[in-house]
Amino acid sequence: MASVPFDQLEGFIWMNGEFVKWADAKIHVLTHGLHYASAVFEGERAYGGKIFKLTEHTQRLHDSAKILGFTIPYSVAEIDAACDTLLKKQGFADAYVRPIAWRGSEQMGVSAQANRINCAIAIWQWPSYFDPAQKLKGIRLDVAEYRRPDPQTAPSKSKAAGLYMICTLSKHRAEDRGYADAMMLDWRGQVAEATGANIFFVKDGKIHTPKPDCFLDGITRRTVIDLAKRRNIEVIERAIMPEELAGFEQCFLTGTAAEVTPVSEIGSYNFQVGEIAKTLMNDYSAEVQPKQAIAAE
Repeated sequence: MASVPFDQLEGFIWMNGEFVKWADAKIHVLTHGLHYASAVFEGERAYGGKIFKLTEHTQRLHDSAKILGFTIPYSVAEIDAACDTLLKKQGFADAYVRPIAWRGSEQMGVSAQANRINCAIAIWQWPSYFDPAQKLKGIRLDVAEYRRPDPQTAPSKSKAAGLYMICTLSKHRAEDRGYADAMMLDWRGQVAEATGANIFFVKDGKIHTPKPDCFLDGITRRTVIDLAKRRNIEVIERAIMPEELAGFEQCFLTGTAAEVTPVSEIGSYNFQVGEIAKTLMNDYSAEVQPKQAIAAE
């Protein structure tokens, strides 16, 4: 599937309340969201025909839009229902779900108060974000050149399209240098996240992870923290400086696309694919599977 351009996939896309053929889901070249990044989106996964934490993702889509100064003209319940219906219409059990909302083309310029707010949902089959064989060994991360900005300079609590520009640049640079991804610092020089996933470290049986004060507090991140606590593993959210990486034993990433992915290397620092990372990888895989009702005997 990777060889097929995304605009040439088959099926349907939900767009502004209607199911349209995949090839017909188009916007104008002068769409505000394209020129000025006035767009917010979500990334979700369906497992066994059920979208994991769908309502939580849809609510965050609404919250992100409000941070960018617009209101999505479809309720959380309406978007949830559209996602569920589209998943069935596409005929997939396991799939990736991408809702997006953006300002349209009624005005062109920085100001776009009168622009229509559009909303669309696309669903396609997308396997592991990282190479499965490499994932089991632990992926290698570069250290990104760009840094996560001060929240006073960017809407960091939103999942906004514009915030991913530096992520694309950083991931491209990392891949060009032979890495799978890159670890990003924040504007203070503290460890922040990877280009599209949150980051965790393990030392002496405890998990350490950066406070999400200038980057997204991922839904997968929160899920994995809960899973660790169920195992009575202490999770410490704090500022982490890059020089501390020498003292950590394990490292892993979390995200809808990445799920739980062990890390074996960040620049000059090496990590084991240890038991805590493996356990949480397995626990997350079990957590996302739809719970089957137990038939009464």
